[in-house]
Amino acid sequence: MLWGRAAGRCEFDGCNRLLSRSPVTQESVNIAERAHIWSFSNDGPRGNDGIDDESLNDTVNLMLMCHDCHKKMDKENDGGRYTVELLQAWKAGHEYRVELVTGINPSKRSHVLMYGANVGDQAAPLDFNLTGTAMFPDRYPAEAQPIRLGMTNSAWRDRDPEFWNIEETNLLRQFKDRVEPRLSQGEILHLSTFGFAPQPLLIRLGACLSDISDVDVYQLRREPRGWQWASTSPSFEVVVDRPTTFAGQPALVIGISATITPDRIQRVLGRDAVIWTVRASTPHNDWLQSRDQLRALRKCFRQMLNEIKAVHGQTTTIHAFPAMPVAAAVELGRVRMPKADAPMLIYDQVNDRDGFVPAITLAGSVPQGEKK
Repeated sequence: MLWGRAAGRCEFDGCNRLLSRSPVTQESVNIAERAHIWSFSNDGPRGNDGIDDESLNDTVNLMLMCHDCHKKMDKENDGGRYTVELLQAWKAGHEYRVELVTGINPSKRSHVLMYGANVGDQAAPLDFNLTGTAMFPDRYPAEAQPIRLGMTNSAWRDRDPEFWNIEETNLLRQFKDRVEPRLSQGEILHLSTFGFAPQPLLIRLGACLSDISDVDVYQLRREPRGWQWASTSPSFEVVVDRPTTFAGQPALVIGISATITPDRIQRVLGRDAVIWTVRASTPHNDWLQSRDQLRALRKCFRQMLNEIKAVHGQTTTIHAFPAMPVAAAVELGRVRMPKADAPMLIYDQVNDRDGFVPAITLAGSVPQGEKK
């Protein structure tokens, strides 16, 4: 039982040595040892006052280890820094990882991608332990650790002028280093994406993922708290408002989480702004609860990008003003086709800077006959 739960590898944290063959000759041989957490004898390392005699040799109190690590954890008479609590945590973590990885049906394997950046003064609340619950039963984490993108403990805030360039550059570099090679080599066949960041950065992440990759995008819900999609779709309506005149700069307004009034757009682009709107009939923070709603938004986004390009031309910049859930922001980036759609300048609402500010630009296509 112990060998099976440990998958024949040393359970000392950081070792993970394969214990079924010689590290010198590579011959098949059992080099594993049973290591007691609570000691077998009263005066052994860590003693045994915390466990009954019947459980001393139970698998719960045993760790599979190589000789070197076994000697190390029992070196001090009292166990030293290798406490009962620490060893129990190592054992639980190792055996959980084994169970997780070996129990995955290949068709349900999904690599977890987590991206976070500061939203105002709030850090990204991304906990890998919550992702498995959200993915079940359709998918399971393919690895015991997620692919993490984003700057840890960043001191930059969205009110800082340098914020957007620093965060976008970091995102693009990390995506190129950590995700692109594994996608191109076929190592990653499916991604489950969890993000919490300002909307322009989430749209940029979606543009990196594109609509080609096999991706599930999840939404952090406030009530009930978590990433799970609702099992049934609530009643909802997505409304599209088209302009009546087209002489001016095109603005794509997305009002799902909140209402964006025309005067806020006109403060940025002037009174002749041509406003195209995708909105919820009743916008609020927890509007997006189901995959059906997300699919409906994707369809509207694609439709609006096509219509705007048809009216304003392929080289005219679309000014995007989003107020939408994080999953919808990622999907807007994914449905946009970089080789066919117009350039897009994405704005972000920054209260400390008194309104919408330009944040990130997505380059458009280059018509045939023109040079970059």
